[in-house]
Amino acid sequence: MTSEELDILFQEAVERINAHTEPFPADFLLRLYAYYKKATNNYGRPSSSKPIINAFKTNALFQVQDVSEDEAKRIYIDLVDNYFLYRK
Repeated sequence: MTSEELDILFQEAVERINAHTEPFPADFLLRLYAYYKKATNNYGRPSSSKPIINAFKTNALFQVQDVSEDEAKRIYIDLVDNYFLYRK
């Protein structure tokens, strides 16, 4: 898969998540958050008004620190595909 194809699939996965109106499980959201941030090379500080949420987000980012941007995109795509395939 080319880098351009990966980018297209990643953007489609992001759009699927953004278009979904039902709530997601918190652990799933944290994984999406971390891989999205890594895939987009966006390392800004978490901006929740609740310190505990910022701590969880920071921890999620720490857990993916050794993942490349392309691998983060692949994992994000897989997470989204599996969620919509297996959700109840």
